[in-house]
Amino acid sequence: MNATGKINVQTENIFPIIKKFLYSDNEIFLRELVSNAVDATQKLKALNSMGEAKGELGDLKIEIELDKSSKTITIKDKGIGMTKEEIEKYITQIAFSGAEEFVNKYKDKVDKNVVIGHFGLGFYSAFMVAKKVEIFSLSYKDGAKAVRWECDGSPEYQIEEIGNRTQRGTNIVLHIADDCEEYLEQSKIEGLLKKYCKFLPVEIKFGTRKTWVNSGEKDDKGEEKQVEKEVDNIINNPVPAWTKKPAELKDEDYNNFYRELYPMQFEEPLFHIHLNVDYPFNLTGILYFPKLSNKLELPKDRIQLYSNQVFVTDNVENIVPDFLTLLRGVIDSPDIPLNVSRSYLQADSNVKKISSHITKKVADKLEDIFKNERADFEKKWDDIKIFVQYGMISDEKFYEKAVKFALFKNTDGKAYTFEEFNEQVKALQTNKDKKVVYLYATNVNEQHAYIDAAKSRGYEVLLMETMLDPHYINHLEGKLKDVTFVRVDADTIDKLISKEENTISKLSEEEQKQLQPIIEGTVSKEQFTVVFENLSETDAPMIITRPEFMRRMKDMQQMGGGMSFYGNMPDMYNLVVNSNHPLIGRILKEENTERKTELAKQASDLALLSQGLLKGESLTKFIKRSVELI
Repeated sequence: MNATGKINVQTENIFPIIKKFLYSDNEIFLRELVSNAVDATQKLKALNSMGEAKGELGDLKIEIELDKSSKTITIKDKGIGMTKEEIEKYITQIAFSGAEEFVNKYKDKVDKNVVIGHFGLGFYSAFMVAKKVEIFSLSYKDGAKAVRWECDGSPEYQIEEIGNRTQRGTNIVLHIADDCEEYLEQSKIEGLLKKYCKFLPVEIKFGTRKTWVNSGEKDDKGEEKQVEKEVDNIINNPVPAWTKKPAELKDEDYNNFYRELYPMQFEEPLFHIHLNVDYPFNLTGILYFPKLSNKLELPKDRIQLYSNQVFVTDNVENIVPDFLTLLRGVIDSPDIPLNVSRSYLQADSNVKKISSHITKKVADKLEDIFKNERADFEKKWDDIKIFVQYGMISDEKFYEKAVKFALFKNTDGKAYTFEEFNEQVKALQTNKDKKVVYLYATNVNEQHAYIDAAKSRGYEVLLMETMLDPHYINHLEGKLKDVTFVRVDADTIDKLISKEENTISKLSEEEQKQLQPIIEGTVSKEQFTVVFENLSETDAPMIITRPEFMRRMKDMQQMGGGMSFYGNMPDMYNLVVNSNHPLIGRILKEENTERKTELAKQASDLALLSQGLLKGESLTKFIKRSVELI
């Protein structure tokens, strides 16, 4: 019996509005239709297990067929199917109530944050690429008759019972629109299936492929003959690793799954975290720690978000804290609404709970490895350091846990926890203001002389060389009680950790005033401030230092901290003159003015050279002068 009908919506033609509104994301049609086919198949399995759907289920593969000549894509399932009444209800009534809401709310404005699935319009995403859609369906119910439904994208549709279908399930036939013929290319459809449907829980067949199989016969050498055979091309893995229990998996299985997720990644992950929560929300997944460089940059291969094994997005910034986006892997939760806007995600209470839980699980895993496999943890520390630092800076709850396992490494590579390092240095490195001074270097080679001077006093020097360290140091100073961080070249070593006692100067104030203009004349006044200090005779005659405050301001500006005022200033240094060094006394006593100036210039150039600040013409003149002096 033939019947026609009109969908009960106010708008005369809803589909052009849907199509125009979501044109940039029209590829989701395949995800929506294949997901519907999976749902129909899973429902049949459930009904069969309860005894409500009788008989053998048979082959339940979902098939995608592409016919370029007739310009159609067909999605076939062998699930529960639909009766005429069910098509009338679910396709033309319920879905269209969502469609009407969508149009009424958004026809006068284009808000790209709103996504079609939020309105129950998954099936109608087909009209983003099709000029006509047909449904052929036969319900699993006894005595059901096959049905055909057709709609051309207007509110008019046709529905009829047909007698030539005997296969339970549903075929959705898309007659592809002229402006969407890219979807008739096999590579395009296979790419979309692998993107959105790679881990759906029902096998998905897309064409066939050739493979070699045993023939059952032996050749002259008694070996099994191989023959070429066409087999179904299954494009998905219905039982991915995250759906299994951790006890069922070995490290090899986790690494194999990592390669399945990221085929172009050749390095093994450092370790993984298997997530499995069923209260107060459902969440499964596997997160991997890749090797991270010292540069803070988002990886190209990102965490993938799924909902019941349906791919949703790899933009998970609103699902997990920012620092966790440095990880890779999969998160699957049906409690994260499928196809919602980013703003909706931020407002959803489940998302916040999920985010907090994942943070806790990651911190717990790191602490567990640290406690039980510390030597291995220390080996991997340089590869995960920037991740942990970023987490501690940006997430208070992560900081509270990470403070137990975060490490400092000194310039010799020895690792300490925060507590261990404080115990190691507080006796010797506490200054007269009762602050424990954490000395650090950013480059062992460039700052070698300063590190050597510190170590000669028995001091420990930390290595803080990542681009995130300036922010990290500032953050830790606000957290760690009575601790201050000072770069090892910020001042002379005795000033860095200032004690009560002072070395007596061999030069009087008057003698220092005599030398001041001579030494000032050897360097740029815009960049260098000459200061006299009472150092040991064994220290260098002149030393370049860079005040900690000024250097931090420059670092912050270079990292985008907005310190444009400091960023426009020249690099400022102190030229520290050791008033107790014999060479300084010799310069003072030298009667030949030219010789006096030459010696002062040689000493200041040596200080500049030690810091890589002597370049160009100045370096050439220094070399010539050195040869003459020799």
